[in-house]
Amino acid sequence: MSISRSYTIWGNWTLAHPFTALSVLVALGVLAAHYTVGHLTIDTDTTKLVAPDAPFQQYRRVYEQAFSQDLSTLLLVVESDTPELTKSSSRKLLDLLNKDADHFNSAYIPNDNEFFRQNGLLYLDTDELQALSNNLLVAQPFLGRIGQEPNLKGFFSIFEDALKATAKATDNEASGTAQVIPIDLAALADKIALVLHKTANGENALLSWESLITEKRRHSSEEFIIASPKLDHSEIRPAKGAIEAIRKAAADIQEPGLPPIKVWVTGEIGLEDDELAGISTGTFTASVFSIVLVLFILLVAYRSILLTLATLLTLALGMLFCGAFAAIAVKELNLISLAFAVSNIGLGVEYGIHFCLRYKDNLKEHGNKEVALRNAFMTVGPSLLLAAGTTSIGLYAFMPTDYKGVAELGLLAGTSLFICLLITLVSLPALLKILPAPAKPGLKKGQHPLSNLSGKLAALPIRYAKPVSFTALVLALISIVLAFDVETDFNPIELRDPHTESVIAFKKLMEDEDTSPMMLNVLAKDENSTRILQKKLSALASVGKTISLFDLQPTDQEEKLALVEELGLILGPQVQHFPQLETNVDPVPGIIRLIKAIDIVLLQKADARNRASLTKLKTELQKILSELDAQSQSSRKVFIEKIQIALLGTLPQVMRELSTSLKAGPVSLDDLPADIKDRWLSKDGWYRIQIFPKKNLNDLTNLKEFIIEVQSVASETIGLPIIYWESMKEVIAAFQQAIVIALVAIALVLLAIRRDVLDTTLVMITLILAGLFTIACATLTKTPINFANIIALPLLLGLGVDNGIHMLVKLRESLSGPEDEDIYQSSTARAIFFGALTTSSSFGGLAFSPHAGISSMGLIITIGIFWIMVCTFIILPALSKLILSRKELEQRRVG
Repeated sequence: MSISRSYTIWGNWTLAHPFTALSVLVALGVLAAHYTVGHLTIDTDTTKLVAPDAPFQQYRRVYEQAFSQDLSTLLLVVESDTPELTKSSSRKLLDLLNKDADHFNSAYIPNDNEFFRQNGLLYLDTDELQALSNNLLVAQPFLGRIGQEPNLKGFFSIFEDALKATAKATDNEASGTAQVIPIDLAALADKIALVLHKTANGENALLSWESLITEKRRHSSEEFIIASPKLDHSEIRPAKGAIEAIRKAAADIQEPGLPPIKVWVTGEIGLEDDELAGISTGTFTASVFSIVLVLFILLVAYRSILLTLATLLTLALGMLFCGAFAAIAVKELNLISLAFAVSNIGLGVEYGIHFCLRYKDNLKEHGNKEVALRNAFMTVGPSLLLAAGTTSIGLYAFMPTDYKGVAELGLLAGTSLFICLLITLVSLPALLKILPAPAKPGLKKGQHPLSNLSGKLAALPIRYAKPVSFTALVLALISIVLAFDVETDFNPIELRDPHTESVIAFKKLMEDEDTSPMMLNVLAKDENSTRILQKKLSALASVGKTISLFDLQPTDQEEKLALVEELGLILGPQVQHFPQLETNVDPVPGIIRLIKAIDIVLLQKADARNRASLTKLKTELQKILSELDAQSQSSRKVFIEKIQIALLGTLPQVMRELSTSLKAGPVSLDDLPADIKDRWLSKDGWYRIQIFPKKNLNDLTNLKEFIIEVQSVASETIGLPIIYWESMKEVIAAFQQAIVIALVAIALVLLAIRRDVLDTTLVMITLILAGLFTIACATLTKTPINFANIIALPLLLGLGVDNGIHMLVKLRESLSGPEDEDIYQSSTARAIFFGALTTSSSFGGLAFSPHAGISSMGLIITIGIFWIMVCTFIILPALSKLILSRKELEQRRVG
């Protein structure tokens, strides 16, 4: 039995049994929906998108197997105004997370544990430790006095004595007499004034004594917690429960009366969770936008609510079966293949538009619903099969490539075209057979108010063929120049929503070379190999520093331990037994005496900076006195306590930590706690070396230099720079391969269909022009080519070739007929136009996604479809007029 006869029997049965056909489809659709919900998941791991079996990916898996404790983790960045508050808050948060066994496997602070608190001073450089020792020696008198009187009265009296000392000496001598305080007088005055100002105005503030006592050291107000969450893969967001638990714990550690604590959630799982949340919202928004716009376009195209309803019901059925196919074929949608769902809205509706417009034309011609349906089924089906075949070329072109993300998108979207076509050719005829025919099938040619305008527009490209062709040539040359300036950005972080917390925190970490995740890791098999390799890597010009297990054994320990011991003897028991702060001590007399001392000093001070600082402090002290006078007895007590916490609240904690650090002892590798050692030496014997860059790796030149130099010493290495670099190369190679496959396949299909080299050339020229114009627009709009939108050109080739074929056939007919024939009024041309609108509307909806990668893909494809329409409806007719007419004239001369 021939294919044509089988197709006819199928159509006859569908039209004869419409209720049966629809019942079967709906039943199968329900089963498909149930299977999709239970078996289709989403995987946001971008490392799986590109070349999963490439050497760098294989080495990544070896590395992750060796050091798996930091896989699938959340990175929490704790911030506050002072290092002391950050540390204490981080420890409280860590304690809450470790007690929450329902949501977390484990959590730890990398550089804050009992071992580092005791031995941290040994990890300073000798010069840095000596400088710290000198600072503490300067601070020793202050520490002694405040330890004897640990309250505001004692604090203000110390400051008063320092001012009196300066009043008895010249400005040059004052620095030697004021060493009763551990910091420059003006700097301390500024800090105290700021804290008092915030407190008087109802804000919460803390003075950092760690920063004051050791002012020349770098102090970070950030602390990092690495948490291993328990993931619930039955949820769309597996880490949602753990992240909500973190939010609750972060709120619980916030103490009233203290500055706010900010906990940023980022890391591998944090980035994925924000991405999944954004994609869920963005995809829903894009789908709603696409459906509303498609509904409007269908109403304009059909001028019939019934035809619009039939098309949308057919689309809904098709989407159910496409989802089931995705669940069977790939099981997991990635961040690229996820877009196939939205793209199917436009591509699937296009078949319905072709069928319904042909049906309407047949109704106008025959007036018989049965005949119109049967004729539409027999004529449209084969042409739609051709359309699906040609459009799928651009989608299937990525399947042989090593870009897994787009290869899966090509498989799903390409196959979904045929699924949607099959559903359309079953459900749409059956629905139209059941529904009544449109009340007004349409106006006859010439009766539509826009028909005259359409006819005039259709004549323009043919009448002005030479100017149109010349303009296209000029634009093509300009586009070629612009194409060389198109930006590329293959950083996966740039694909994510830049406004999410995880991305903001991640980018902030990248700004600091000590916290940046842009580093490389190398594995070595033994101690000797590790030492040799680390030495070679450290000598590279592009390498800032390297870290391995052996850097955890402090150097020059005898000299450092001697300094620590000497410091302990000088500071004495006042540090080891620093008292708690005293309350219920009235600070007013001390404040009054301090203001008088400031007045005396201001009469003698010639230095402008000192005068400004002391004047500001005096003003704030006077405000505090006024505020105290205005308070009732009970509220006055609370206010005094608030001031004391703001000025002295961090001091006992600093003293306790200093006392602990003075107990440091000799450290060998065997003394390292197991949890620290395991991060650098795996259980199966792999030593890990971390390599940090010297230059900013946001510059592609620096990135390439860093990778090449490191790989010249260690050929096998892994890390974000390698993943970005190798992924970029793989994606570009996949893109080039897909373009070649698409161009060759399209050319062969055109030759097979048209059997004419000239026709093939005309269609290919318009496709290439549309591609050039699209790239030029990407350059002008500063839209970089990335992992997501790089699929646009091969896809656009597939979308455009079918339009080119249909338009070329119509052009050949019109060029051989009356010159004023309206090529835009045929059902084919109208279907092409409205089909392109629905396709662009579906992809245009993606442009509103908060996910930058998906958004840019929607934008580029929408721009590309616009240029396809321009090339199909304007440039192709002009070129056809020039080339085909000349060819026919030459043939006549030869004849």
